[in-house]
Amino acid sequence: MKFSLFYEMQIANPTRDREVQCFRDCVEQVTLADQLGYHTIWEVEHHGLYEYSHSSSPEVFLAFVAARTKNVRLGHGITLTPFRYNHPIRIAERVATLDILSGGRVSWGSGKSSSRTEQLAFENDVPKIHDQWLEALEMIPRMWQQDVFEWKGRHFQIPPTQVIPKPVQQPHPPIFAACSKPESAVEVGKLGIGALNFAVGNDVFLSKKVSEYRKAVAAAQPTAYQKNDHFACTPVGLCLADDRKACQYGMRGANFFAESLATYYFSGRRPIGVLPVSREFLPEDELAEAMEFRGSAEAPAMNVIGDPVHCREIVSRFVGAGVDELILVMQAGTVPHELVMESIRTFGEQVIPHFAGDGKAAAKGASNPKSRLAASV
Repeated sequence: MKFSLFYEMQIANPTRDREVQCFRDCVEQVTLADQLGYHTIWEVEHHGLYEYSHSSSPEVFLAFVAARTKNVRLGHGITLTPFRYNHPIRIAERVATLDILSGGRVSWGSGKSSSRTEQLAFENDVPKIHDQWLEALEMIPRMWQQDVFEWKGRHFQIPPTQVIPKPVQQPHPPIFAACSKPESAVEVGKLGIGALNFAVGNDVFLSKKVSEYRKAVAAAQPTAYQKNDHFACTPVGLCLADDRKACQYGMRGANFFAESLATYYFSGRRPIGVLPVSREFLPEDELAEAMEFRGSAEAPAMNVIGDPVHCREIVSRFVGAGVDELILVMQAGTVPHELVMESIRTFGEQVIPHFAGDGKAAAKGASNPKSRLAASV
């Protein structure tokens, strides 16, 4: 199991000063994560998603981070690939340049966004977005591998061009795509690329999703790029020594994250201004109920929240489902920076080492209702 961090640059009730501070805080968080052995920093690309995501130039943030870290990988999670957002040549150039400057630490995720806010702001021809994405996905890895690139397709007509520079990693940086629904995970598997998923559903649901992805990726035969069999999930995470405090702040952050996401992606609207989402702590009775429910077999394995013992137990469920990487959303909009820093350190020191082996013991614990007690002894 690999452990990484996911960044949206979320800001509840933004001001210009808070926005500046958010970016500075995230750099500090990433620097600490590098020191503690986290695997990858995944940074999104979004435009106009006020409060939910202020990360519109991930290539700049990742380059800034590359100069301040030594080991952590740098993940585009994801680059908006339809050409009204980014032309494929510009993506190939930027990713290759970052790969050079970071010493070959880049992972490239591709996506298209289903948010009407972004789709319409960039004047996309929405019915064509999916096909544009698929075509660009075929083109960009070829640009990294071919000395002279030429393309005659449905959406792109590119004369012979030397796309430079070339990435350090050979044949190219590993490729991923965003997916959340079971059918989209299968589609990504059929393309032969890594899957970046929001963590939704209970153990049975997640295990089936991973299994169907594995079957699809095993049968894939991509010609433009190297196959990447890798299934990642992005749960909200907050790990503190104080279990109740972790749940109090972590569950509030998870609610803010989920409700903000739903407002932009599932409401069918293009909201402007402060979002109509909850920013309050759960009432005491609801908090107690949520804390109790998170350990039950029916609870969805979607939030890694609590003290190290509870976090290890929840992570074990992801291991049991066959997930390769957890990309933790610790920087949720309502979680203070100092608690994010504490969580990064606590999780890095008291959870990650528990899964440093082959994962068999952790996977066994996922089906053991007494695993929390055993882990605490």
